[in-house]
Amino acid sequence: MKTGILLRFLSLLLIPWGPSAAQQSPDPKQTDLVAYAHFKALTPDELDELFSKAQSGNAEAQYWAGIFCTEGKVPKNSEEGARWLLKSAEQGYAQAQRIFGMMSVQGNPSVGERWMRRAAEQGDTDAQFWLGVGYEQNWFGTVNVHEAVKWYRKAAEGGNPDAQVELGQRYEDGEGVEQDYKVAAEWYRKAAEHVPDLGGAGQGRQRLASLYMQGLWVPRDYVQGYFWLSLWGEDAADAREHLAPAQILGVERLISGWKEQHRPSPEVEAALRILETTPQDWVTSTEGRGDSPCSILFRPF
Repeated sequence: MKTGILLRFLSLLLIPWGPSAAQQSPDPKQTDLVAYAHFKALTPDELDELFSKAQSGNAEAQYWAGIFCTEGKVPKNSEEGARWLLKSAEQGYAQAQRIFGMMSVQGNPSVGERWMRRAAEQGDTDAQFWLGVGYEQNWFGTVNVHEAVKWYRKAAEGGNPDAQVELGQRYEDGEGVEQDYKVAAEWYRKAAEHVPDLGGAGQGRQRLASLYMQGLWVPRDYVQGYFWLSLWGEDAADAREHLAPAQILGVERLISGWKEQHRPSPEVEAALRILETTPQDWVTSTEGRGDSPCSILFRPF
């Protein structure tokens, strides 16, 4: 992925204060995060019960059995994990189809593509996103930018912030679509408003700020640049040097209000606390991905 502002206080009015995009539509990553944290916190007895359900043919239990065998919550056994994931995938469990497909790509691209498409066609937005990555980066034996954009768009419309950033980038660069900075900014904003920041939101904030700082289609606005860069976690020095002290103070107040208004739900906050106390063996970052999914191995959200 490529990484990549009106001095007047009136420009503060451009900052959205209605319900965020993340609040207006379900965030699939939040749902998966809560589920993952729940299963990571299972006791040994609960794990035994989970594997018993998997043995009995429960597709969701088979999926989690596969995850735990693969990542090492139980004695690590990647082959056993793959077998459980395949059992779940064969029953139509979309998350298992996605992950089994990604695990299969390097050894058998056509098998990986088939399972990822099955998950994507069920509406799994992570599968749709990674399918787009696969078509863009030649995971399946060919590069197809238009097919990549199609799947990025499906995932973005389904609320996936990583896909929203990637689709915005396609519009900013004019790759696979007609270049349109306005549309790029719209998709970056949708990603930027997701909470918590699991990767895509931060990238959306950084790219949206960059458009404001450069004045690409949107008016050059250092207030907006300072706002979004600060939410991204940067000190926003390039934007701050264009603002008066009173403007900076005003933006800081807006940032505090935005954060209060966009607090994660109690369920998500509880999930984050659980994950802070458990080993973080898998990642979902879209940064630095290589030419195959084996270089990304992924937590399932």
